[in-house]
Amino acid sequence: MRYLATGTAKQISKIGLGTWQFGSKEWGYGEPYAEQVAHAIVRRALDLGVTLFDTAEIYGYGRSERILGQALGEDLNSVFLATKIFPVLPLPPVVEQRAVASANRLGARHLDLYQMHQPNPVVRDGPAMRGMRALQRVGLVGDVGVSNYSLDRWRAAEAALGGPVLSNQVRYSLVDRAPERDLLPYAESEGRVIIAYSPLAQGLLSGRYHRDNLPANRVRGANPLFLPENIERAAELIGVLRGVADAHGATPSQIALAWVIRNPAVTAIPGASSVEQLESNVAAADIDLSDEEDQVLRAASDRFRPLTGRATVPRLLRARFAR
Repeated sequence: MRYLATGTAKQISKIGLGTWQFGSKEWGYGEPYAEQVAHAIVRRALDLGVTLFDTAEIYGYGRSERILGQALGEDLNSVFLATKIFPVLPLPPVVEQRAVASANRLGARHLDLYQMHQPNPVVRDGPAMRGMRALQRVGLVGDVGVSNYSLDRWRAAEAALGGPVLSNQVRYSLVDRAPERDLLPYAESEGRVIIAYSPLAQGLLSGRYHRDNLPANRVRGANPLFLPENIERAAELIGVLRGVADAHGATPSQIALAWVIRNPAVTAIPGASSVEQLESNVAAADIDLSDEEDQVLRAASDRFRPLTGRATVPRLLRARFAR
């Protein structure tokens, strides 16, 4: 495993574990996964040197936090534990109370990273950051983070906090490179961190899916990337991933992850449906891509032009009824 050079008290692994799927019905993994497989995934992640574990109060309405905390057990204090508050009413007392609730569900006395899950569209971040400061003062929270923030809003959150907002958790992959415009340069120049979620575009970049094998669960089913037309349009990009993967004795997923974390300011938090998938994800941290491979992947990414969901939904419906 490789780690970020952040200067945080605990190391942050370049490949972490995202746990949205723990106890969340929309993923469709069922109770055996929640009660047994999730625990095994966490324990194997610890064996392999993963230190970043990311969850949120909204995942399974708190169940993800409970499952993760139980699986970590006595190792809670040795990992970089991150969770998120959904900012429905981001006032200082609410932020403080919900941090305590998350910590209780996790069984933790300290949250290494407490993040705003997304910007509140009406309320600016001043009140929430006052709550975050109070949590830092009493030692319940180490670092503060945000998620899905623009650069301007990230900077505004730092100004309101009166200190660094360590991280911004955003969608980043070969399919979605928007963070490269300004978030990544800012993180690199200021010693901040980009936490990449959906680094495999919810599995599109694995190459598993095609017109006759569309995803079954609700999360992917609602994602326009998995419309048949978009899966076909992604074929060239996936083909390039396969070519690079062959040169490394790896899989397309591993190459896609290795590409995401190639930037020194980025860590990725893919989920895992099995111990085997977790092991495959972690192995991506050991893959060194050349500058030429990076350029080839970027060029293929630039050529990928997905259609919008609105334009293709009628065709998708016709395709489903035709089968």
